[in-house]
Amino acid sequence: MSVEAGSGVNAVETGATIRSLLRDCGLPRLEGEVLLCSILGCERAWLIAHSEEAIDSSRARAAGARFARRRAGEPVSHITGWREFYGLALRVTPEVLIPRPETELLVELALGRLSPGAPARVLEIGTGSGAIAIALASERPGLGIVATDVSEGALAVARRNAQEHRVEVDFVASDWFDALGQEQFDLIVSNPPYVAARDPHLERGDVRFEPRLALVGGEDGLACIREIAARAQNRLRPGGTLLMEHGYDQGDRCVELLGALGYTEVADFNDLAGLPRACAGVWRG
Repeated sequence: MSVEAGSGVNAVETGATIRSLLRDCGLPRLEGEVLLCSILGCERAWLIAHSEEAIDSSRARAAGARFARRRAGEPVSHITGWREFYGLALRVTPEVLIPRPETELLVELALGRLSPGAPARVLEIGTGSGAIAIALASERPGLGIVATDVSEGALAVARRNAQEHRVEVDFVASDWFDALGQEQFDLIVSNPPYVAARDPHLERGDVRFEPRLALVGGEDGLACIREIAARAQNRLRPGGTLLMEHGYDQGDRCVELLGALGYTEVADFNDLAGLPRACAGVWRG
């Protein structure tokens, strides 16, 4: 339903119900519900069960302000300050990439390559909000996990998320591998920047509000993937695995790249939408 940016004012002035606020918010229902929940401090199921409940004017005005921010294009996660990833509520700010559901594939692939109960060292390159590292630490508390990012702002968000979920992750300020010394790892995982510099999608939707540093991977989108794949060879123990997310149209090129660099058991994996999303390779040393 399309409504004008000022919609909802009359409902606020005359006393709004949950139903009327959502009806007049001018947003897809799910987005409206998520934003209203962030004001009321409730779950979406509660909204459905209490749709005729009246909302006081101050909270109705606060909801209206959030609806307006979303209609202006601001990401829902920036408005609420949160995003769910792998069942975890993570803090999100404009300093970090908003975690996407398709990136959960990296967590699944990583867990499948790490024997439960066995000690292992894991490195995440470009951690952002800490989503991947924190999800792995939550699922396998015994892992030794190091996570790097070049952005101090991103690392502050990641450290807070790890603290709130009570997991142990060693966050390191580093440009790729530069600050890591000589340590080697059993698994290296990364969701690197992989959008081409002139991709028109950079000017659409939520990505307009996200850090370019976390999005753009050079002219063809593969610059960061190439660098990580090449430098990971010296950081993986023999038999260690490299996992990288990539764009929906980059799977074949990533498979070719890892094969040319000498990785074995190279494979590409689709996300839940059926699109190529992650590449894996084993380094034999």
